[in-house]
Amino acid sequence: MSNRFLLRDALAEFPPYVPGKPPTTTPGLKPYKLSSNENHLAPLPVVLKSITDPGQVPANYPDPKSTKLVADIAAHLDVDASEIVPGAGASEILSALTNITLEAGTSVVYPWPSFEMYPILASARGAEKRPVPLLEDGRHDFPGLVAAIDDTTRLILLCSPNNPTGLSISTAELDGFMAEVPAEVIVVLDEAYFEFATDAEVVDGMAAYRKFPNLVLARTFSKAHGLAGLRVGFGVADPTIATALRQVIAPFSVTSTAQVAAVESLSRNDEVLVRAKDVAATRDQFAQDLRNAGLTVTDSQGNYVWVSLPDDDAQDFEAACAAQAVAVRKLSGGVRISIGPDEALDRVREVATKFAASRTA
Repeated sequence: MSNRFLLRDALAEFPPYVPGKPPTTTPGLKPYKLSSNENHLAPLPVVLKSITDPGQVPANYPDPKSTKLVADIAAHLDVDASEIVPGAGASEILSALTNITLEAGTSVVYPWPSFEMYPILASARGAEKRPVPLLEDGRHDFPGLVAAIDDTTRLILLCSPNNPTGLSISTAELDGFMAEVPAEVIVVLDEAYFEFATDAEVVDGMAAYRKFPNLVLARTFSKAHGLAGLRVGFGVADPTIATALRQVIAPFSVTSTAQVAAVESLSRNDEVLVRAKDVAATRDQFAQDLRNAGLTVTDSQGNYVWVSLPDDDAQDFEAACAAQAVAVRKLSGGVRISIGPDEALDRVREVATKFAASRTA
C-alpha cells in the first residue's frame, strides 16, 4: 500500500471488483456485450414511461425509506414491511450483511467460484475468508461448507443460481444444510437470478425463509426486471436482522427513479416472469448447441451459460469471441456467456464450433 496516507493494510489483500469487459470494435460487425449478465431485453414499456415522468424532481432527495416500494414488495411476498430492506442492488444488501456480522476475528463461509464480491466484502471487513470449492459438476459442496463452520463463523453466503456456474440449490440440499448450521449464524441465499430458473428441484427462497429465521434472501431488480442501471434490490430478513441492516445502509441509496421503476415493474411481475422464461428457453437451446459443438456446458438456471475450460483455453475462447465483436467473461475455470440477441449468440456458436474443432484436430 501507499506510504503517503494512512490507508488500511487490508486493502493489499484483495483486488477491486473487475466488471465485464466491453466489446471490441470490429469493422462491419455490431458489438455485443455478453460479459455482465445484463438483461438484453428492455424494461417493460410502462416502466420506461415511469422513468421519464416529468413529476420527478432531481433536486429533491428520494424517499429514504422507499415506503411505496417496500409496501409493494411486502404485499407481493406476503410478509410484513419490517422484513423488507431496500438497497442499491442486491450488492448493497450483501455489503450491509457483511457490515453487521463481520470484523477481525470472525469468519465467513462461501462457495467458490461464485459472485466475485463475496471475498472482496469479507476482506473489507477484516474477516477470515473460507471459500469452499464447488463440486466437479459446479454445484455447492454442502458437506464442505458445513465442515468450514466453527465458532468464529458469523456469516454464510450461498448463491442460487450460482454465478458463474449457473447451478441452483435444491430444496433438499438447503434443508439438509440449514439443519447443520447453528441457529445464530446468518445464512444468505443470494437469488439474483432466481426468476430464470426452470428446474423443478430449485429451492423456493420464500418457502425456505419462512422455515429458517436465520436465513436472509438477497434479491434484485437488475436481472429479470432489466433495471441494472438504476441499482435497486432488496433483502428479506427477520425484523431484528432487517433493523440492523437499515442501520448501516447509506440514506437515500435507492433513487426516486429507481423506486418508481421498481414499483411499476413489480406490478407487472407476471409479464416479467414470462420474459424471463423466454430467456431461459433461449439459454437452454444455446447451451445444447454449445454442447453439440463439443464444449462442456453446465445446466445453467441463470440468464447465462458456463463453459468449463482450462484457463489457457478460456483465454483463447474469450479472444476468439472478441475478434467477432462479442465480449464474454473469462473467469477461473471457464467462460461465462450472458444470453443476448440472436445475432450475438450465433457468432458465439460459430466461434464454439471452430474452437472445438481446432482442439480435436
